[in-house]
Amino acid sequence: MHLLYLDESGHPDDPAQRHFVLAGLSVFERQGYFISAEIDKIAARFNPSDPTAIELHAAPMLQGRGIWKTIPQAARMAALTDALEVVARAPSGLRLFGVAIHKASYPGDPMHRAFEQVCSRFDMFLMRRFRADDVQRGMIIFDKSTYETALQSLTTDFRTSGHRYGVVRNLAEVPLFLDSRTSRLIQLADIVAYGMLRHFERGDDRLFRVVRHRFDEDGGRVHGLVHMFKVQPEPPPA
Repeated sequence: MHLLYLDESGHPDDPAQRHFVLAGLSVFERQGYFISAEIDKIAARFNPSDPTAIELHAAPMLQGRGIWKTIPQAARMAALTDALEVVARAPSGLRLFGVAIHKASYPGDPMHRAFEQVCSRFDMFLMRRFRADDVQRGMIIFDKSTYETALQSLTTDFRTSGHRYGVVRNLAEVPLFLDSRTSRLIQLADIVAYGMLRHFERGDDRLFRVVRHRFDEDGGRVHGLVHMFKVQPEPPPA
């Protein structure tokens, strides 16, 4: 099974933020253990006796908040970059998916629109794999959030009545929600999403540029990354 770990970055209702991001990484089920083990090594820099007690959470790390305020900025930035280097160096089966919504261009709940885009693009990736004789299905895994009930309902709708681009056909179940403290892959999704937000919101690409080449693509065409800004019509997944 292909597992897509997702997290959001940015607040839907904060007028000071122009963008909302939903992003993360898709891995084959057996790949996740090895990636998590590499992230544990990075966390061990900050608590060698119990690396599992360290959650790599991008915003407080970059801004030096909470437990990170006593850690030098260079060490915090190196940890975030090295975590993304694990993604950058991972086998080709790992793919990134991300949508940045310019909120003023699309009134309403940006999570709904972002999830529709990511869900449909992940489904199309799975369809490409199916046509290449990889019959594995997919599952989407989120950090625990207030969106749990709404996204599970949306997924059910996408699988039955469809969304504006078609019907989702390759997901095994509605999304699963985990506590990010227990999942290194959710933590990686958080870092990817925050890196995207910094890129589109502030032009800061220190994190984004490390993994930009890992967004889903086929035949030289990038499918897994989209910036929705209403200068042009909303792009359909392709």
